[in-house]
Amino acid sequence: MTTPALLPLSGRRIPPLNLGPPSFPHHRATLRLSEKFILLLILSAFITLCFGAFFFLPDSSKHKRFDLGLEDVLIPHVDAGKGAKHPGIFLIHGPDEHRHREEEERLRNKIRADHEKALEEAKEKLKKSREEIRAEIQTEKNKVVQEMKIREKKPLPAVPIPNLIGTHGGDPEDNDLREKREKIKEMMKHAWDNYRIYGWGHNELRPIARKGHSTNIFGTSQMGATIVDALDTLYIMGLHDEFRDGQKWIENNLDFSVIFKIKAVQLAEKLLPAFNTPTGIPWAMVNLKSGVGRNWGWASAGSSILAEFGTLHMEFVHLSYLTGNPIYYKKVMHIRKLLQKMDRPNGLYPNYLNPRTGRWGQYHTSVGGLGDSFYEYLLKAWLMSDKTDHEARKMYDDAVEAIEKHLIRKSRGGLTFIGEWKNGHLEKKMGHLACFAGGMFVLGADGSRMDKAGHYLELGAEIARTCHESYDRTALKLGPESFKFDGAVEAVAVRQAEKYYILRPEVIETYWYLWRFTHDPRYREWGWEAALAIEKYCRVSGGFSGVKDVYSSTPTHDDVQQSFFLAETLKYLYLLFSGDDLLPLDHWVFNTEAHPLPVLHLANTTLSRNPAVR
Repeated sequence: MTTPALLPLSGRRIPPLNLGPPSFPHHRATLRLSEKFILLLILSAFITLCFGAFFFLPDSSKHKRFDLGLEDVLIPHVDAGKGAKHPGIFLIHGPDEHRHREEEERLRNKIRADHEKALEEAKEKLKKSREEIRAEIQTEKNKVVQEMKIREKKPLPAVPIPNLIGTHGGDPEDNDLREKREKIKEMMKHAWDNYRIYGWGHNELRPIARKGHSTNIFGTSQMGATIVDALDTLYIMGLHDEFRDGQKWIENNLDFSVIFKIKAVQLAEKLLPAFNTPTGIPWAMVNLKSGVGRNWGWASAGSSILAEFGTLHMEFVHLSYLTGNPIYYKKVMHIRKLLQKMDRPNGLYPNYLNPRTGRWGQYHTSVGGLGDSFYEYLLKAWLMSDKTDHEARKMYDDAVEAIEKHLIRKSRGGLTFIGEWKNGHLEKKMGHLACFAGGMFVLGADGSRMDKAGHYLELGAEIARTCHESYDRTALKLGPESFKFDGAVEAVAVRQAEKYYILRPEVIETYWYLWRFTHDPRYREWGWEAALAIEKYCRVSGGFSGVKDVYSSTPTHDDVQQSFFLAETLKYLYLLFSGDDLLPLDHWVFNTEAHPLPVLHLANTTLSRNPAVR
């Protein structure tokens, strides 16, 4: 029996909570006194939990309110309903203080009434036989199943779909480039074919053991993460047979409750309970069956993580666009508004925020793991909105200025790196994950304050050089998980636990952005060096595997083909050796897992007549 599905709100890979199946008593004609007592305890616990929500409501006399007033923000095409200022545009208006107090009082009264009603129902339940209770439970279950079926059959609205520009092509004229691109395509086919044979339907592949990889955060090994992650890479590479195989599996097997757009809505509905916290900051994980959320135990006294709750904006805004339902947009805008109102030490965003109190946890700031994609999404929210989301751009500019002032330094050997701020101290260590920032600085150069585009192009190039050095100073020419800049040690991992490479894409991602904006041939050269190293040291007969020590000339494999290898690493390599007409950046924005989302140029849209296949 598999454990309930636990799904995180970002792509972090951490082992799941091991939840065992519940145990039930043997069949008896009636409930014994002890069983009645247990049932009463369960009902009482449930009542207490419901009534307890009353005590977790923010106290307006002591704390700032978390129900932030959202100023008018526009979402194209979503039905505004009554009172719209512009046809075809949804407006979010902030509630005034008086209405907030009335709603709060109504909620308190409702909780009291529900509490009293539940007590009466509990008394009546205890008078019934076991068979009567089971029959009532089955009736309720049937009712829920029917309601779910009705919701799933409800057609999604037709929406204006952006014309998809540059989803094919990019064929280089140069024979050498064409051969390199074909080699990357062959690597993708090797990774996919072996997953298809040995790990189909599992989240990932163990290429040496030749079986599915089940140690994952989802609570079950049959959610096909590699299939979902690889689809757009297969499509842009022209591997259409492989794409159709993945598409069929998703349509027939990817089951979030019992065509991609429908699946996206089903998953999003399952994720929404994660936002049921006193602040609206979501839990890191949510159980898809029960809707119960929780955070990682190690995350600063149960805090939520910046890179997780801050990396939802693009997907949730686009889902509101596709469905006409503003709820997803409201959830992420609430997060943004809350963060704007909070004090930030030195203008930096700490990596931990308590979802119950709305206070920062440990003062640890990083552009690598735990923080990275939050900053990326501020910039990309602006880009995806066709540069109309000025609030997101301002937050990005403010954050980058603080990062430059407090985190970015130059080593004695002249390498620019991004350190980590911990409780007033700068740790001179940079993670492989932080190497994406070189591409981010370049992507954000256009539109930067005080016409500093040249400065950010140069900064991105310096970060790319530092990350290349972290690769070049290893035996395998593959970069370690993190590397230090202390004394004579520069761009080198010191601890054994930091010397591994797990097929990560961030360095190659930055090479690609630098190539697109500068066309400097060094970035293609560096990318090819990385591709050859992956081919030589990570390729095995059953796929591709990470390695445990990049400084050892005879490395051992970790026997995991990560899903992001197909989604990101190989995609960025393929794009690096393709023409700029393949997924042009004025029409596409890549999310943090390298899945392209269209820029919403409203004048360049076509109404979808068959939204279910989009």
